[in-house]
Amino acid sequence: MEKDAFLLKWLEERRSANAYRELRLPGRKVDFCSNDYLGLARSEAVRAYIHTLMEERHPAYGSTGSRLLSGNYEWAESMEQDLAAFHKARAGLLYNSGYDANLGLFSSVGRRGDTIIYDQLIHASIRDGVRLSAAQAFSFKHNDVADLEKRLQKAVGNVFVAVESVYSMDGDLAPLEEIAELCGHYKANLVVDEAHATGVVGPAGAGLVQELNLEDKCFARVHTFGKAVGCHGAVVLGSETLRQYLINFSRSFIYTTALAPASLAAIEAGYAHFPYMDEERKQLRELVHLFRTGVTKQELLPGELPIQAVLTPGNENARHIAAALQQDGLDVRPILHPTVPEGGERLRIVFHSYNTADEVSRLIKVLAS
Repeated sequence: MEKDAFLLKWLEERRSANAYRELRLPGRKVDFCSNDYLGLARSEAVRAYIHTLMEERHPAYGSTGSRLLSGNYEWAESMEQDLAAFHKARAGLLYNSGYDANLGLFSSVGRRGDTIIYDQLIHASIRDGVRLSAAQAFSFKHNDVADLEKRLQKAVGNVFVAVESVYSMDGDLAPLEEIAELCGHYKANLVVDEAHATGVVGPAGAGLVQELNLEDKCFARVHTFGKAVGCHGAVVLGSETLRQYLINFSRSFIYTTALAPASLAAIEAGYAHFPYMDEERKQLRELVHLFRTGVTKQELLPGELPIQAVLTPGNENARHIAAALQQDGLDVRPILHPTVPEGGERLRIVFHSYNTADEVSRLIKVLAS
């Protein structure tokens, strides 16, 4: 008997529930799947700028240790200052990914006797950070301000409220103004994950918080670079005190090798381009409008942003429709239970500035068949 045979039971359970996950290559299909909203991950101009930055800024290509040991350098600190200035924050701290940022932030700021309240559709990285925290935690109904207030009325200690500005599976916006007002009333600390808003929403793609002028209402913001910025990494924005606290208590920052200079070059190149991509953001809006007016057979979740969710209840049903789209050369992936609640299985269709009206029409036609 092989040493890992005990794992087969759990894999078989996934298979029997039609929830088995596999890695696959995209091939040459039309991209309706990736988070590269503005096409920066495939941009030749960005690639050239990264090369120029590496030649000018740093002689080495790799990291040598954690930021607290040998992995800190001037470029990282100046980039944190530049990102904070762009997003109208007092300070910022770089992390290796959005997952690391949320894990490190939420696991460290909530202490025993504190309360973390989070939207029930919050990203898994925040849920995992909350689980590692010593604080008590409660969810509230998705985007339900009244339910959030009920939770706030019972909260104790330092209170943190966690939301996404744009939700990654539904594609809808948080009612941030109402949530910020509630947090102010109950003296709660608002944390906003801007992962899917960065580059797409707000002035120059700066995010929903800046579009609504709520920067001073937030305890922290998380901007990740693996979506519209086209690379990898994240920054936690807040006060200088929060930055120093995370340097001292955030384990996913302390105990990991620092981002390599090449990663910093990719981040800087992305931020050098996306604020000036208004035409690309306009193209995204037009494609979304074309799609939403053309789909009549399936139920669409509300939302006018690049993430569009087509409800296809049941894992087998969602897989079947996604397979038909794949067969037609359209890279659309099903989102299955347990990633989403049972009955909420869907096709998660993502639009990009490099998609065309003809490609969207093909997509609509297959969905209607």
